[in-house]
Amino acid sequence: MTISNFQKHIKNKLQFLTESKLLIAISGGIDSVVLTLLCHQLQLNISLAHCNFNLRGDESDADEDFVVELAEDLNIEVFTQRFDTEAYAKENKRSIQMTARALRYDWFTELAEQLQFDYILTAHHADDNLETFLINFTRGTGLEGLTGIPEINGKLVRPLLPFSSEQIEAFAKENNIKWRDDSSNKSVKYLRNKLRHDVVPILKEINPSLLQSFQNTIDNLNDTADIVKESTNAVLKRAITTMDEAHIAFKISEFKKVNNPKAYLFEVFKSFGFTEWNDMVDLLDAETGKQVLSSTHRLIKNRDQLLLSTISSEDHDIITISENEIKKETPFGVLFFDEADAISESNQQKIYVDQDKLKFPLVLRKKQEGDVFYPLGMTGKKKLSKYFKDEKFSLLEKENTWLLCSNDAIVWVIGRRADNRFRVTENTKQILKIELK
Repeated sequence: MTISNFQKHIKNKLQFLTESKLLIAISGGIDSVVLTLLCHQLQLNISLAHCNFNLRGDESDADEDFVVELAEDLNIEVFTQRFDTEAYAKENKRSIQMTARALRYDWFTELAEQLQFDYILTAHHADDNLETFLINFTRGTGLEGLTGIPEINGKLVRPLLPFSSEQIEAFAKENNIKWRDDSSNKSVKYLRNKLRHDVVPILKEINPSLLQSFQNTIDNLNDTADIVKESTNAVLKRAITTMDEAHIAFKISEFKKVNNPKAYLFEVFKSFGFTEWNDMVDLLDAETGKQVLSSTHRLIKNRDQLLLSTISSEDHDIITISENEIKKETPFGVLFFDEADAISESNQQKIYVDQDKLKFPLVLRKKQEGDVFYPLGMTGKKKLSKYFKDEKFSLLEKENTWLLCSNDAIVWVIGRRADNRFRVTENTKQILKIELK
């Protein structure tokens, strides 16, 4: 590796960096120091950002001092941030490594937004790419987990990705570059270090051209991933029937048409946290109302559709509406209350009621066991559950339907049907228009 190799790579693949404001994530280790010096020699517009995770005592502080001194020598702006990583990890019940990663990238992103950096550069290289591949492989993954670390991922850019750790070390030694060694990198209690020290050397011994062979494999897998994405998007285009804030509806028949429904279900729903793929396949032929859950989403069978929705952590309280309110913000829209001289055409979003029959405050709530109402235009009462069934409500529609009530009486199944008991008659003295927008 030489400065000309790096410059050629920037010119061919990452030319946009030469006209951008860049933030380099620097630990003080060999990789990030070399990246900093290479960018500095190319006169790129760079600043440095260093995280002190306070995990190695004096050694962590010495890393920070080294980075600050390097920035001063190069006359580069530097930002440092200290974290109580262990306390944060304990509080959030996460591993130290995952906690440090989250803290690091959250801070980098915050810095980039506040100070208008165009890109964040990290010093990942070809060996890191191989290790990530092996980690995903040993844990079990789909094609996406085997396509390697992306060189460009939003604002994150990894300019050293084509170069090996051996090339980076040779460059550092040839140019008498100083760096900090992280003693924790020698420990094999972490999976990445175990692969780095115990597994990768054996693979390189078997195949001295391992990194080049690996890059060819990554290129082939990325080509295959493009084909999979194109095929999945074609199925999605046919399968999605509706999409709104509450849910996405998919036609089951489109998944049944393909040769391998499980594979397509995986590609479509993997980003929503689902893991029970056999259960997902069974859902295609399950009874209406059956569902499969992830930690954040659920997929519900509803007749000939699958309905995807988020699992809400919100527990909406009962909402009250006083007599003098003319506008009410709600989770499902805004309700307007206006006096009217006469009835114009009603619709599902607008009803007219006899105001004298209302008992304030009115109440907005979800359905309860045993609810009944008197549908406008019908004689007699009807169980709300029976109304939902007759109207072929999905489980999501049942759960997301709100009721406007006067005392215990339903005035309006909002957006659906008004109650006959509050209708305007020839004896009505005050007409109230209630409209949802």
